[in-house]
Amino acid sequence: MNKKVTYLIVGQGLAGTWLSYYLSQQGISFVIINSASQASASKVASGVINPVTGRRMVQTWIIEEVLPFSVSAYTSMQDLLNTKIIQEAPVFLIHPSKQMKESFEYRLQHDNVYLQEMDENISTSNFNTPFGTGFIDSCYWIDLNEMLLKWKFFQTQAENYIVDDFQLKDAIITHENVTWKNIVADKIIFCDGINAFNNPYFNALPFAPNKGEALIVQVKNLPPQFIYKSTITLVPWKDDLFWVGSNYEWDFDHVNPSESFKQKMIEALDQLLTIPYEIKDHLVGVRPANKERRPFVGYHPIQKNVGILNGLGTKGCSLAPYFAAQFIANDIFNKPIHPEACLSRFKELLSKN
Repeated sequence: MNKKVTYLIVGQGLAGTWLSYYLSQQGISFVIINSASQASASKVASGVINPVTGRRMVQTWIIEEVLPFSVSAYTSMQDLLNTKIIQEAPVFLIHPSKQMKESFEYRLQHDNVYLQEMDENISTSNFNTPFGTGFIDSCYWIDLNEMLLKWKFFQTQAENYIVDDFQLKDAIITHENVTWKNIVADKIIFCDGINAFNNPYFNALPFAPNKGEALIVQVKNLPPQFIYKSTITLVPWKDDLFWVGSNYEWDFDHVNPSESFKQKMIEALDQLLTIPYEIKDHLVGVRPANKERRPFVGYHPIQKNVGILNGLGTKGCSLAPYFAAQFIANDIFNKPIHPEACLSRFKELLSKN
């Protein structure tokens, strides 16, 4: 006997988790299909929400709206799952060069919203700081692994979760509904990261996958209440472990951990830290970034019950709840999706597909 639902969600990274969360808040039926074999980029992400970006230390895109929304969303998810997933963690800046110090000081005087001078009461003895230090306020760390695992358990208990390798050839998609095995849904939403590159409905979109790597490093006696950022970033992971990375490699031959990245991180850690550390793990993932650096949110212009929430890139931790909420609000209440993210901007391109 077929199970009937309103939404079929393919993928349970950040996008699929938040999309299903907002559906559950509205009491709308769904089933998540997630592969056991494919590693989601969300599972190896740092989990950092940082309102400042780049060498010029400018505010990230639409952060004034996204930041309070995302903090509220993760706090609500935390309450629902009854487990700690969000913590405030200011970025402790160790300026890597005179140029970066000057950039920080310029922004501090001219566009200072999140930047702060270094607190004199905080020790810098764990680091080499030839160019000084500073702070970025209103930053957060999200325990993505805990959140994804608990949400999977939560939805499995509710019989809304299927572990399977979704193949488009196994689905029958008409303008009325979508049938996959014993599931019949009104709509299907693809939240499956890099798999979208080969999806015939959306492979014309300007995806630009990038490979990201990170090390998990044990650093004893390093205070875990901060995110540390220089040429590399150290993010509190758990206990005395820190996530260290990450590179953004746009042109790569394989998706395996690379020795060159590991050696680069070791050199950077040796230069940055004045205390010992030990490497415990090496992570790798491919992000579904895109050339526009703006998400893909909405439905295919011809096959109107086939949607996508993807292309969140390196800012996925902050953007996922915000745009998942917009997706559902647009679908149910006809509220607008941000024009720079709405899939309708590719209507002509996708109509040819």
